[in-house]
Formats: sequence, structure tokens, C-alpha cells
Amino acid sequence: MDIQFIRRLAELLQKTDLDEIEVVEGESKVRITRHQPLTQSFQPPVSVAAAAAPAVAAATPPSTPVLASVPEVPEGYMIKSPMVGTFYRASSPDAAPFVEEGSIVKAGQTLCIIEAMKLLNEIEADVGGKVLKILAANGQPVEYGEPLFIIAPER
Repeated sequence: MDIQFIRRLAELLQKTDLDEIEVVEGESKVRITRHQPLTQSFQPPVSVAAAAAPAVAAATPPSTPVLASVPEVPEGYMIKSPMVGTFYRASSPDAAPFVEEGSIVKAGQTLCIIEAMKLLNEIEADVGGKVLKILAANGQPVEYGEPLFIIAPER
């Protein structure tokens, strides 16, 4: 592939709201991704079921609000799901997980598998470092762009 073509793809990624571009020409393949580091403002979504409260609760006097406890997410490099599918930590139900929290990984190492339309897609680390947090549960459906892992990059 022509380096100018790859540069134009990178510029396209910067100018648009896309997070990833992948092009395959014959046996050549290039994938350009844009991942933004996790900031302290990131908080996982919290669902509140206020409508499910019993009617008797409305008659009680107001008290101080109770905030749902949100688990702390460490700061680091976020690996997001590149597709919609089902998240699996291991290659089979009886196999050991690819990585655990605290594992040291290298760029290109398989972190998990996402099954989409009966195809198993290995998701690899973009950076090397220590796995700080695994944000998805085994067998859980994941959405495009959903955070899966937090990695403290090597320095």
C-alpha cells in the first residue's frame, strides 16, 4: 500500500467522528484506530429505577439523597470494543482467561474474543503495559465503543 494513501486515511480519521478505519487490498491490510486515554471524568453508566419504588415511599418525609456507589475506574489507556457482539475472556469455557487484572501484556497480545454473527474475533492490545481493570463480564453483550479494558501503558 502507498504511504500517501495511509496518510490520507489517518487525516480522514482526524477530520471525522470515526474511531477506526480498516482497508484490505489483496494480501495487504491496514487498520488505523483512534483511542483516547481515559480521563477522570469517565464514569460507567448507572441505572436508576425510580418508577419501581412502592407508592408508600412517596408518603414518607424526604431524607438526604442516597447516591449509588460507582466503582472507581483507574486512569489509563482504554481498550474499547471495535464491534457489537458477545465478550469472552477465554477461547473456550474450560480454558484459562487470556488476561487477568494485574497481567502484563504486550502490544498485539490477545486480550479477549468478541463473537459477532458466529465469528470469533480476537481483540488485541494496542499498547503494552499492565491490565488495571477488566470492565466487561464473560459472556456479556458489548456495544461498539464500549470500554473493555484499562491498561497502564509501559513507560
